[in-house]
Amino acid sequence: MVKYKMVEDVLKIMNNIEQVRNIGIIAHVDHGKTTTSDHLLMAAGILSPKVAGEALALDYLDVEQRRGITVKSANISLYHEYEGKPYVINLIDTPGHVDFSGKVTRALRVLDGALVVVDAVEGVMTQTETVLRQALEERVRPLLYINKVDRLIKELRLTPQQIQERIVQIIKEINGLIETFGEPGFKEKWKLNVAKGMVAIGSAKDGWGFTVPYAAKVGIKFSDVVEAYKKGPEGVKELAKIVPLHVSLLDMIVRFVPNPKIAQRYRIPRIWRGNVSTEIGKAMLECNPEGPTVIFVNNINIDRHAGLVATGRIFSGTVKTGDEVWLIQARTKNRVLQVSLYMGPHREIAERIPAGNIVALLGVDQARAGETLVSLGFKDAMVPFEKLRYISEPVVTMAIEPKNSRDLPKLIDILRKMSIEDPNLVVKINEETGEYLISGMGHLHLEIVLTLMKENYGIEVIPSPPIIVYRESIRAGSRVFEGKSPNKHNKFYISVEPLDETAVKLIQEGVITDDQDPRVRAKILREQAGWETDEARGIIAIDERINVFVDKTRGVQHLREVKDTIIGGFRYAMAEGPLAHEPVRGLKVILHDAIIHEDPAHRGPAQIYPAVRNAIFAGMLISKPTLLEPIQKLDIKTPMEYMGNVARIITQRRGRIITVLQQGPIVRIFAEIPVAESMDLASVLRSATAGKVFWGTEFSKWSPVPDSLLPEIIRKIRERKGLKPEPPRPEDFIGY
Repeated sequence: MVKYKMVEDVLKIMNNIEQVRNIGIIAHVDHGKTTTSDHLLMAAGILSPKVAGEALALDYLDVEQRRGITVKSANISLYHEYEGKPYVINLIDTPGHVDFSGKVTRALRVLDGALVVVDAVEGVMTQTETVLRQALEERVRPLLYINKVDRLIKELRLTPQQIQERIVQIIKEINGLIETFGEPGFKEKWKLNVAKGMVAIGSAKDGWGFTVPYAAKVGIKFSDVVEAYKKGPEGVKELAKIVPLHVSLLDMIVRFVPNPKIAQRYRIPRIWRGNVSTEIGKAMLECNPEGPTVIFVNNINIDRHAGLVATGRIFSGTVKTGDEVWLIQARTKNRVLQVSLYMGPHREIAERIPAGNIVALLGVDQARAGETLVSLGFKDAMVPFEKLRYISEPVVTMAIEPKNSRDLPKLIDILRKMSIEDPNLVVKINEETGEYLISGMGHLHLEIVLTLMKENYGIEVIPSPPIIVYRESIRAGSRVFEGKSPNKHNKFYISVEPLDETAVKLIQEGVITDDQDPRVRAKILREQAGWETDEARGIIAIDERINVFVDKTRGVQHLREVKDTIIGGFRYAMAEGPLAHEPVRGLKVILHDAIIHEDPAHRGPAQIYPAVRNAIFAGMLISKPTLLEPIQKLDIKTPMEYMGNVARIITQRRGRIITVLQQGPIVRIFAEIPVAESMDLASVLRSATAGKVFWGTEFSKWSPVPDSLLPEIIRKIRERKGLKPEPPRPEDFIGY
């Protein structure tokens, strides 16, 4: 009964936007996000108090329960009363492992606040820094919960004074990150003030926690906490009754996370580049439930009974069953068949949900993560939201085949569904070898994909050993090459050169995009990257791997008619380069001139694609071609006596140490290492430090493979793909 009454209450309160909060729980892996979520669910009457802290209710996939890590983001709408007033808290629990950081990126777009959870012993780690930086970039306000304080008492046996010093140090580090990554005007307001109650400390496992104001209110001190642990489990239980974790956390969220109406006033200009003075712009700024419906889709799940479920934030309007909406990216309309709110793995059906809330929709089957939905009458006026920018890229690949060959059609369908649910999973069929290739953010990402295939879809596959993904690039510029179509009726005159680092950075950070107003883009490139006006204005395509296509032609007949086909040829070439059929990165391709046949029958894709590709490949092969390999950033904390062992492991694996910081008896080492050298790094580090190491990784950059290793790596990749061992020569592409 509690659950259904609560759902009705939630739906009622959702109509009063001042009483709604949208919050995510973000952290480094294993710092206790999901255990923390359990206590918040218990407070809403969804979990029994007996199992909170152990149930991992938002980790509802079998693989999550078994491994004790979150691999997807889970949504739930909570009911909470603060100072006699009811509130709805739309909560998303996100993964902490770097391999699933894309899910954090997608979740943050629909949130206004982020509860950063930090392990009191491990402190601020790589992924803590990464997720906090992502939150600040999306103008999502951070709050802090320092978890596992029981470990400071039981394992490290710190005094109350030492515990306070440890907590102050963590708060200082988080505020330092807010100062570094926060925007002027926000970071001053958002720095954590302990006295005001913006920081909670506690133990999610034991169910207690408090902020400074709450501790003062109930009359509890650090020394009381230490004494409670001395008394054993019964003492800790009594403590958890006096300062239950959920009260301080939910009160803190209600007090300091802005309601959607306030948050959208400053978030919309950051995440949407349309004109805020238009009807749609004003409706979103005001979070107007009477305005045109605007929904940003941040997540897609495929329910085996209901089909595709799209989750998103309603930024304007009210969505109802039967509404027709326009999908901007898919350029189609869909009818909403069902509206519901999330309760972990379950959805509760609602007739309508207004602006400012998180919603689950059935019927919008063409939607994908990052899609913008809008009322049909505003389809031409709506500008899509900013694209989601992922901090990492798929860098590890596996070839898979079903154990049972008759499962092949089923495998193809499953891979299609899984890549819709997880945009960071790249699925490809190698035409030459007939292999099914899956690429992910790291080894764990692919391991989880294989597990989900078996557990959710009942299909077992035989995987190849993980393969590192490389990128092809060049280190010099080329002369102009002529690319002829197979029928000799079309000619393209193309040169290539490396894209400058400033332009690469601007594209990576989303300052420069493919669908941007060309005049705005040209101005940024002129002012920030020193590009010439003609070249900056001539950009006609930017692909997802940071390659740019520039049109410098003048007065070429029929060029406009085949422009999209030429861009298709450019994208085709960038997908698989000439050296080893790996994707191309950081290339500037310039079209200088062209001869186009007047008859459309003689200038289709079959003629233009190879002509464009061949000229690009010839140019690349005379421009010091190379492979780029993915480099990982390491953040390692280890006792001082093991520092030499750790440093030796890093340097033996072509890594380099960037910085070493002394933090009491612990040394914090920041380093970089090629992903290719990191396959068994976890076990090697643990063994070299007697298990006393904390560490995190993050994708750092693409870096040229050392010249001494380049020929051998190219040969191995080509052989694996069934190609001739030796890469082609320029004349192989301009010989017709």
